[in-house]
Amino acid sequence: MRRLLPLLLLAATPALAQTSPVIDRTDMPALTTGVDSLRLSVASPVLPAAAPPLSRRGANQTWNYTSLVPVSQRVESFVPTSVVTAISVLYAFTFGPLGGANRATVASPQNLPLPAGGTLPVTLTDTYQFYSLTAATAPTQDFRSVGFGASLNGTALPITYASATQQDVVYRFPLSYASARDSSRSFFSTPAAIATLGYFSQKRKRVNTPDAWGTLTTPFGTFQTVRVVTKLTDHDSVAVGGTAGQAIDVPLTREYKWLAKGQHVPVLTITTRLVGTQETITGVEYRDIYRRIIRTGTRDAAFETGLLVAPNPSAAGSALTLTVPAGGGPLTVTATDVVGRRLLRRSYAGGTGSLSVPAEALGGFRGVLLLTVETARGTATRRLVRE
Repeated sequence: MRRLLPLLLLAATPALAQTSPVIDRTDMPALTTGVDSLRLSVASPVLPAAAPPLSRRGANQTWNYTSLVPVSQRVESFVPTSVVTAISVLYAFTFGPLGGANRATVASPQNLPLPAGGTLPVTLTDTYQFYSLTAATAPTQDFRSVGFGASLNGTALPITYASATQQDVVYRFPLSYASARDSSRSFFSTPAAIATLGYFSQKRKRVNTPDAWGTLTTPFGTFQTVRVVTKLTDHDSVAVGGTAGQAIDVPLTREYKWLAKGQHVPVLTITTRLVGTQETITGVEYRDIYRRIIRTGTRDAAFETGLLVAPNPSAAGSALTLTVPAGGGPLTVTATDVVGRRLLRRSYAGGTGSLSVPAEALGGFRGVLLLTVETARGTATRRLVRE
């Protein structure tokens, strides 16, 4: 009996041991009905000293990020494709039931992925990104971006990838710590309707690597998660008015994403960019509830007073100029309306002097918005009126 008991315990160990969560199609926003509004808190890109290092990986890890403090909030919204395709016949034929490989199952209000400093000489408003989730009966399962939509002078313009094989595959399922690394290559460009005015294209390589699983705790709660590190290598091209295009190699971006069952968006996302040879955190956001943002006195006073936004008030559809104090390094600019809906989020390499927020970035928005700039020196928010 003494010899048999250890063998029985050994045989029972796999059944008793904790294992990585398995993320599947039911955990994607595409399966929600009506409007799926998800609130996210944005924290400073400078992690608190108590935060665990990003290098913590492997099985059965524990990550405690309860020391994160929100500096702003936004709401991620996913709506049924039918809500957007009802706007335009072009959208209906491109992303609706007759869209073929471009048929979408969900849409999200998102800015076009222009590179930092990239602008088009036209005003694009009501921008959406369209996603597709494969059917439950499909032999292979994934969640992918199938295109974008934007309005030019009131006319809806669909923007699709070059082919079905060049769509941006965000996740393949099932996804767990045991999953192998996977990659996809995507390419899209602006439609011919505006190419003579302004042209933008993006080649992207996406590599997803599940590198850890374990217990994650944030101010929102505690979750069993699988961590996926997404490496994005982008090569963009921008041209204005038929002139020769400018090639832009975007710095290598990594997204450290903690995924949990039933949450529909990552519970925590930490974004980094390679600046020189240094991996630098440029964004931190996590799933959260509504919180009243309290401004504290721990921010850099010189940065707080030195940040200028002009003109203010400004006309809807006009560009903005940000004057940023020296020494902040890479920075992220976020604009939200007074109820927390995100209108803009862009990353810049930083430096001293003026940065331009192009006119199309905020579209035709009118009203009061909060413009938040996050750097290593601190975070500052300006109230801006668009008339």
